[in-house]
Amino acid sequence: MKFMYRKIACLVAVSALSSVAIAETPIIGLITKTNTNPFFVKMKEGAQQKAEELGVDLRTFAGRYDGDNEAQVQAVENLIASGAKGILIAPSDPAAIVPTIQKARDAGLLVIALDTPLSPVSAADMTFATDNFKAGEMIGQWAKAKLGDKAKEAKIALLDLNTSQITVDVARNQGFLKGFGVDIKNPQQMADESDSRIVGNDVTQGSEEGGRRAMENLLQKDPSLNLVYTINEPAAAGAYEALKSFGLEKDVTIVSVDGGCPGVRNIQDGVIGATSMQFPLKMASEGVTAIVEFAKSGLRPSASNGLDFYDTGVQLITDQPVSGIQSIGSKPGLSMCWG
Repeated sequence: MKFMYRKIACLVAVSALSSVAIAETPIIGLITKTNTNPFFVKMKEGAQQKAEELGVDLRTFAGRYDGDNEAQVQAVENLIASGAKGILIAPSDPAAIVPTIQKARDAGLLVIALDTPLSPVSAADMTFATDNFKAGEMIGQWAKAKLGDKAKEAKIALLDLNTSQITVDVARNQGFLKGFGVDIKNPQQMADESDSRIVGNDVTQGSEEGGRRAMENLLQKDPSLNLVYTINEPAAAGAYEALKSFGLEKDVTIVSVDGGCPGVRNIQDGVIGATSMQFPLKMASEGVTAIVEFAKSGLRPSASNGLDFYDTGVQLITDQPVSGIQSIGSKPGLSMCWG
């Protein structure tokens, strides 16, 4: 009988220790805009890899579609109830999610916005993102150097996302113009420039079809344009198809931002002259590391020097390198791309 009591006591002790171990395993939430966009697929991959490495419980959620704030609100509330230590979120609606994010922070969770800042930025503990202004500036500098003396007589088409002046759209556009040497007047506002080299702005919704339509519109305005900036690589692919339909694809240089694998292949094929690659895997991976550190020590992540967010890096990809502009080619780019 004594042996049986000892055995039961040991089992109870082991069970208690197991419960403690489970309780001490930090829960981290990753909430993306969708599960289908290759950018967020790579983000999830980065978070899962780091979570396995660090031995934490990663719970992932996503909206049913881009813009699904309700699903993201429910995910945050679920994580609060689960006792999570922190949340990584790529917000579908950077303003509408803020009251729910505040509930999480009030409950002691560390909240890191990924890729897209909350509105206001201070609503999250930190943002891990690409320096989109720098990404634009890099392709602007490359385009200016590529055109050389012809840059002074450039005819520039700007293919943006939409008319809402959202942060990423503005930063990439204005960075490109500054890099190319255009007086951008207000860095927080698009389309207020007076430089005669700008043919005009049009919107693409970030899609290939939108890029084609916007390019056709601006070609009607000035068929002699020779430089095209696009918000992303699908829009760049659409712009190229429009140019090709007019027999102008060899006369126009296209630059873009993203670093998705289809975009890098378009560098290789000569569709895009240069693109600035961002790193969604790194955003999520370093976000997980930051939350684990917070769970252990209470230390919160800090912004990169001179910025109000943590910069996860950007790399210029081109097969047409120019002197004085650091870049890598499409071959190494394909080993680093996403999607």
